[in-house]
Amino acid sequence: MSSSITTIDQIAASFAGQLLQPTDPAYDDARRVHNGLVDKRPVLIARCRGVADIADAVKLAGAMNVDVAVRGGGHNVAGRATIDGGLMIDLSPMKGIHVDPRARTARAQGGVLWKELNRETQLHGLATTGGVVSTTGIAGLTLGGGLGWLMPKYGLALDNLRSAEMVMADGTIRRASADENPDLFWAIRGGGGNFGIAASLEYALHPVGPIITGGVVAHPVQHAVEVLRFFRDTCASLPEEVMFVAGLQTAPDGSGAKLVGIVGGHCGSLADGEAAIRPIKVFGSPIMDMMGPIPYSALNTILDPAFPKGALNYWKSQFLTDLSDEAIRTLLDCFQACPSPESMIVIEHFHGAASRVPVDQTACAMRITGFNVVIISQWSDPAATDRGIAWGRDTYAALGPFFGGTRYVNYLDHDETGNPAAVAYGPNYERLRQLKAVYDPENFFHTNVNIRPA
Repeated sequence: MSSSITTIDQIAASFAGQLLQPTDPAYDDARRVHNGLVDKRPVLIARCRGVADIADAVKLAGAMNVDVAVRGGGHNVAGRATIDGGLMIDLSPMKGIHVDPRARTARAQGGVLWKELNRETQLHGLATTGGVVSTTGIAGLTLGGGLGWLMPKYGLALDNLRSAEMVMADGTIRRASADENPDLFWAIRGGGGNFGIAASLEYALHPVGPIITGGVVAHPVQHAVEVLRFFRDTCASLPEEVMFVAGLQTAPDGSGAKLVGIVGGHCGSLADGEAAIRPIKVFGSPIMDMMGPIPYSALNTILDPAFPKGALNYWKSQFLTDLSDEAIRTLLDCFQACPSPESMIVIEHFHGAASRVPVDQTACAMRITGFNVVIISQWSDPAATDRGIAWGRDTYAALGPFFGGTRYVNYLDHDETGNPAAVAYGPNYERLRQLKAVYDPENFFHTNVNIRPA
């Protein structure tokens, strides 16, 4: 890749952000991502303040002939936001957000986190589908799919993307939307970071909150079979205003008690929300009931304490053919064998608007009604790493007989076998390869769930 910028000194003369080398005091903190298991050392970190910084960083990487990783929120469990010996293009200083309440749109820069976007949109009683952990970055989550409490009603985050300002592999800028570079727009809605860097993203907003209905209800793990059957049967007839997630985890109070919980939200009227959650509240004998009226922004932080920055993480995930009684029993057996109280198994339910979009309408092939299991092995002591990884792998293997063919690209860890992109993108994979050959023929953006150019 040719470029007039050939050295760090030359780019530094006009760079608005920071260029951090390993000897700089801020380097060590800047290189770290959410997953403490990831410990990579870029040769340079370009902390960008604007689109021109991103473009210059891309050109510099080409001139230096080093690989690139792109950091938005840094939450990706596989550590794809950072790199050993390459250049990390860090968008985290880019926090600009503009909400247009009349048009019901928001434009936000690529370093914005979901809690920051929600704070601005909720001033106007508006929201778009976003992450269920508030410290997740908007860009990575959206480009790979984008789960959130609003997805049954309003679709995935990528279904609400109206346009994106993209920095391409040659450092040029393109706008991707339905009427400008529409094939690129198709590709980035699910294709992850394969096609360029999303400097800013424009979303459609919807009337939500500020007070909605949601929260968590928890039961002792001894009743998990009945609770998970009830969860499965309840999900079969949920209105589109409701999303529920079930979880197996250890109580956070230090007691060591193992729990089964149902977490959820209803984005419609409070009266409808109260009626929708009533069956959850009256089922069995819960030991904790924190489900009721809640600020929408608070619902989006309810899972945050379970995902502390710096904890060591190893994840596996796949959709089930069905949450059968046999699958439930296997989940419980595996959870009981879990070596860390920080680990959990999460069962996400997909239905409604996110599931109705035709598979070929966007790059995302995750258009399914059913259950996705996320095996979250998490621990704090580095000495427990082998046990933590082994439990994640063993649990994934035990659930193998119950898996369907669909996988969520944002949950894929670093050690997937075979061609995980082909599995995740399914029937859209070959079109994505053709578009990769158009927009990134040299595979400059490859530290991702990589789509190789055709």
